[in-house]
This record gives sequence, structure tokens and C-alpha cells, in this order.
Amino acid sequence: MEPTALSLVPPILALAMVILTRRVLLSLGLGIVVGALMINDYAVLASLSQIGHIVLNIFYVDGGLNDWELYIIFFLFLLGMMAALISLSGGSKAFGAWAMERVKTRVGAQLTTVVMGIIIFIDDYFNSLAVGQISRPLTDRHRVSRAKLAYLIDSTAAPICILAPVSSWGAYIITIIGGILAAHSVVQYEALQAFMMMIPMNFYALFAILLIFAVALFSLDIGAMKQHETRAIEKGELIDPNKGDVPGEQSDLPASEKGRVRDLIWPIGALVVGTVFFMIYTGIKRSEGDVSLLSIFENTDVAAALVSGGLIGLIVAVVLNVTKQISVRLIGSGLWAGIKSMLPAVYILIFAWTIIEIIGELGTGTYLAGLVDAHLSISLLPALLFITAGIMAFSTGTSWGTFGIMLPIAGEIAVVTDVSMLLPSLAAVLAGSVFGDHCSPISDTTILSSTGAGSHHIDHVITQLPYALIVAGIAVVGYLVLGFTGSTFFGLLSALAAFGVAVFILKQTTVKTVRT
Repeated sequence: MEPTALSLVPPILALAMVILTRRVLLSLGLGIVVGALMINDYAVLASLSQIGHIVLNIFYVDGGLNDWELYIIFFLFLLGMMAALISLSGGSKAFGAWAMERVKTRVGAQLTTVVMGIIIFIDDYFNSLAVGQISRPLTDRHRVSRAKLAYLIDSTAAPICILAPVSSWGAYIITIIGGILAAHSVVQYEALQAFMMMIPMNFYALFAILLIFAVALFSLDIGAMKQHETRAIEKGELIDPNKGDVPGEQSDLPASEKGRVRDLIWPIGALVVGTVFFMIYTGIKRSEGDVSLLSIFENTDVAAALVSGGLIGLIVAVVLNVTKQISVRLIGSGLWAGIKSMLPAVYILIFAWTIIEIIGELGTGTYLAGLVDAHLSISLLPALLFITAGIMAFSTGTSWGTFGIMLPIAGEIAVVTDVSMLLPSLAAVLAGSVFGDHCSPISDTTILSSTGAGSHHIDHVITQLPYALIVAGIAVVGYLVLGFTGSTFFGLLSALAAFGVAVFILKQTTVKTVRT
């Protein structure tokens, strides 16, 4: 169907329902049904058939298994089982006690999580889940709410990945940039060089990371986050007890009294080493011609590497449990508990993937991209592209899909109007895509961050939203100055000034809240 403003109805309806009802599956399901009805001229049977076909394609497509989605689901189950066995062996308990002796404060626990999120920059999925598993025992001991942990994880994962050229994100983006430069005969810089030059222009990613440090250091807890943190500190309730279990929880499993820190470190270490190894291995295997570090990450199979690393981590966790003479029956119970703990996340992912396909059929992204008018002032272009990309990623739940649509459009507009605005325009699209992805409850990275943290998904969305909007405001200031001056330095400087003002206001607000 021809993309129109009506294509915005299903995603907006789903997002509004999520906020109003706090019931994610119901809200996504309503958006899916309404979107399918619109596509099929409100024919009920045809709509149901299309939904069934989309769901089937998640598992089986083109005569074979759908590797990507199935591998991600399989990895979640592997991670759940591994986490359960780590808990069963007493590893989580032992690590929490060990960390408490060395990290004495809540601020230290939060900063440790942020630093680990920055160090693990290879892939955002891997970052969200691995950092969550490592950090959770530490932040739990210091009564940091799970919603806060999810924010710390999510706001380091994508921002650091999009700034790192040697990452799954960096390789993908550099490939697109290379195509844009070649298509428009831009020869003054190579794709990798252009990517590196765009890093200081990616205002959202840079200041999202800086704001996390400020939030952790100064306890800048606002809105719903304040409620979660207050409940955690005063009552020791890390999640809202009225909302039931969350993904990744195995609270009913006994913990061995023989647990050691290595019972957590070895499985997680095996997961990390195994995943990185298979990312490099699959990247080398699929590269053609000269193999470089960039070509490896451009061609790597992230999903397959995650599953391979997850299997290795799980095997190590099983062996450690066996050495502690934990019964086969109890290990089996742990494995099943790990699978069940991940079912809520899997359900949400399936619904999110389905509505993303529906939105793609409606042409929501194409319609939003068409709103960018080349006849507007070129000075406003970076800010407008940032906002448009943000709305698109928010509505479609995919930053990578937004990259694929918006980067070529931004490149075309900049080359036709003023080629000096090419890199700022591309950087604005990258930044806006991450911003929209951070705000969207149907984003897979948002879902996986809440899963890794053991937070209710909707709590993560609601608590992260104010911080994402603050950083977006800072980024808009930077892009306006960059657009009108053409100077990356002045754009970055103005964004830094806006960041300082925002942190000052947040500090004053939180101080007043505490006093009252």
C-alpha cells in the first residue's frame, strides 16, 4: 500500500497502549491486528493469515530455518539456563559477597556496571545480556533497582557500539557509508575515515554516556526512576512486587553453600571468550579477498557466535555444578527454570518482530523519510534529520533499519545542497536512530536490556524515557549550532554547555525532592 500518515496509526496505538495499560503483549497485539487489517482492507481472514505467515517466518522462511531470530531466541534460553546454574552453584551469591568487600557504595556499583558496558563494545545484544548477568549480583547487594540497572546497561550498549569502528554496528555503518560515498563520487575521504570523523558529531551517543556517569555520581533520579530507587533503598524491593516475575529470575532455586566467585567468573568468561572467538572465526570465514579487522566485523555472524559462546558457557556451568555434587535432578530443574525465566522476553520479542514486519508493510519508515524536505534551510538539516531518524526508529523499533533507509536519503540531500554537510547529516541520522531506539518499547535492544537487568520491560521503557529525551534536547542544540556554523568544535562545545545546564537543573531538582 502507498505510505501515508495512516501508516503511523499501528505503532502509535501500540505505544500509547503500552504507556496507558502497562501490558506490553496486549498493546503490541492490538497494534499488530490493526496494522494487518489496514494492509488487507479490513478483511479479517486475510489479516489473520498474514499475521500467521509473519510469525511462521520468524522460525521458518524460504524453505529453511530462520537462523537470525531462532539463534537469538536460543541464546536467550542458553543464557537463562546458564544464569540458573550459576545461581544454583552459589556463584552469584559468592560474587555478590566478594564484590561488596571491594565496591563499598551504590555509586561504585553503578559506575562498575557502566565501565563494563563501555569495555564490552563488540555488539549491543551481547553487551546488554552479558553486562546484566555480571552486574546484577553487585547492584542487587547495593540495592540498586533493576530499572536503574536496565538504564545503565541500555544507555551504554548501543551508544558505545555506534562509536566503535570495530564492532558489529561500526562495520555495518561503515559499509553503508562506503556505498554512499561511491554513489556520489565523494573521494576526499574513505568510509572508515568518514566514520572516525563523524564520532565527535554523534552528540546523542556521546552525551548519553556522559549522562549515565552524572546520574550515577549525583543520584539524578527523576520521575518513575525516583520511585524505583526509593523503593529499592528503603524496602529492598528491586522490582515492583505487584508486577510478578521478570525475565532471568530464578528466585526459587537453592544456592549451594560451596559457591565460589569462580563459579560465576568461569561460565561468563567462557561465554565472552567463546563469543568473541566465533565472531572472529565466522568473520574470517565469510570474508573475501584480503582479511582485515574491519572486514571480519563486517562479515561476522553475530547470532551464530552468540549461540556458540552460550553453549560453551552453559557447558562450563554444568561441569561446575557436577563438581559440587549437585544432583542431576536439581541441575535439570535449574535448566528448566532458566528456560521458563526467559519466556516473557521471548514472547515480547516475537510480538515486536511481528509488528515491525507489519509496520514495514505499511511503509511507515518510507513515509517518515519522505517528510524530510530538501528545500528546507540547509543549516537546519542536521537537527531535522536527527528528529526524523528518532521518530522513525521509535516507530519502527529498529535503529539498523533506520540506518538503511535514512543514511542514503541524508547523503542524497547533503550532496545535492551542500556537500560540506554530508558528514554532519549522516552523524545526525546515526544519533537520531539510537535515540529513537532507546525510547521504543518494541526495540529488541530495549527488550534485551531489560532482560539482562532482570527488570520488567515496561518499567525500563518508562524510566529511561526522560533521560533519553534530555540527551535528545542536548543533541538538538549541538546540531543546530553545527548546522549554522559548520563547525564540529562549536557544535560539540554548545552541546557540552547544554549538558552542563541540564545536569545542574537535574541536581537542583533532585535535591529539592529529597528535602521535601
